[in-house]
Parts: sequence; C-alpha cells; structure tokens
Amino acid sequence: MTTIVTTINANGIRAAVKHRSERNLGLLPWLRDTDTHHVLLQETRATEEQVVEALAPALADGWHLTLNESTVKGHSGVAILSRSAPDRVRKGFGSNEFDGTGRYVEADFGDLTVASLYLPKGASDGPKREEKFRFLDEFAAHLAALSRKRRDVVIGGDWNIAPTELDLKNAKGNVKNPGFLPEERQWVAGLLEAGWVDAARELAGEVPGPYSWWSWRGKAFDNDAGWRIDYQLANKRLGQRATKSYVHRADAYDLRWSDHAPVTVEYS
Repeated sequence: MTTIVTTINANGIRAAVKHRSERNLGLLPWLRDTDTHHVLLQETRATEEQVVEALAPALADGWHLTLNESTVKGHSGVAILSRSAPDRVRKGFGSNEFDGTGRYVEADFGDLTVASLYLPKGASDGPKREEKFRFLDEFAAHLAALSRKRRDVVIGGDWNIAPTELDLKNAKGNVKNPGFLPEERQWVAGLLEAGWVDAARELAGEVPGPYSWWSWRGKAFDNDAGWRIDYQLANKRLGQRATKSYVHRADAYDLRWSDHAPVTVEYS
C-alpha cells in the first residue's frame, strides 16, 4: 500500500489560501487536487481559530487538522493535514526552550509516525546562531529516540539547511551564510550516518537540486537559483521503500502561492 507524504512551507497559511485565489490557485485548490495522504505544513503564522477558518473548505472536504501554534503571535506554527484522524499527537519534542515556539508536531497513524518541522533559520553569528545550534543539539537527541522505534517514521519540513553543494545554486557564495554553514551540513550528515534517509536525494541521485525554495526577489525563480531546504528524512525501515519524489514547482513566477514549493515522496 502506497503512502504519499508532502511537505510545504506555506509562508503564512492565510496568505497561501488567498494568494492567487482569483486565478483558482493557492493552497486550497492544491489540496483539492492532490492525491497525497499527509500534508506537513510549516509557517502557518496564525492562531488555531485563524487556521481553521482559512482551511475551512479543506476541512469540510474531509481533511483532519493537527496544529501546533507558536506562543509568539504571527510566528512559526506547524501543522499536519491528514486524510484520517491521528491515533496520537505530540506537540514539541520535550524541550523547555523550544516546545512553545510552534516548530514541531508529530502524529501516529497506525504503524506510521509523521512529523512536521520548521527548523530555525539561524544566523552566521550571534544569538540566533547560538539558538539554532541549541535546537539542533536537542532535536538530534529526539531523532535518535525516534530512530529506535519499531515503526515507520518520516519527518518532513523546512530544515533551513542545504546538506551539500548539490542543494543550492550558489554554493561558493554561501559558505559563510546560515543554512549552508559547515557545522550545519555536518549535523545533517550525522543524521544520515545514523541511518536516516534523505528520500528525495536518494531517488534523485547526485544531481543539482531539485530546489524547493527561491527568493521572491530578482530572477531567482526564473533562473532556478534556489535552495533545497525542504525535504523528508525517513527512518531506514520506511526510507528504503521510497519509490518516487517530486517538487511541485509552479510553471511561472506569478503562479506561485509561496516562496517554497511542495515536496512529495511516495513510499510503497
């Protein structure tokens, strides 16, 4: 039986619903047409009431919403939309510092655990860099515990780290920038060494991209000068059953409803 999982940073759930709606585009038409079973959302940036209102047509169509909003108004927020109601839900990963920031939620569906992650962007130096690395340290411990579970597990989201030079267009120009710092890339490499599977990369092979984020500015989208920072890490049990991966890249700049594109992986 195939399980289809999609991750998408909505860049504001209300904006994703309204953006391009006059052209029958945006998150709601995408949800109406997709075959995916689980949609992992990041940056909802809204209260539960606002998210429910924005997604009302999708919820009426049968989608189930699992949400972890941030205690900081208008920031972060992650969610899971699923075809069936989850058996169990966990908000956060046991962190005193980060569980209130709306950056992680996971849910169980039978013998499958899916999770939505919005990892901090960080900075080259200073407090935001230190905050990101504290998050990485704590989250790595959670991932280690997850990897020991005898069940299928996939964490999808905006990881805000391009793992290798293949994962961004301008690698040389970004070696000192957050998202491509050597320490960040080593952190992801450590997860892969521990047995986690970067499903899209395994399926694509050693090729540039495919990218999932492009700046709104300039000609980044038109020139495909992007970053692959949205991906799914599956445990070995599930990752070895990944059969297909694709990025839902808009056909043109003015057809986008987020600066990120949905990334889907099919598992058999």
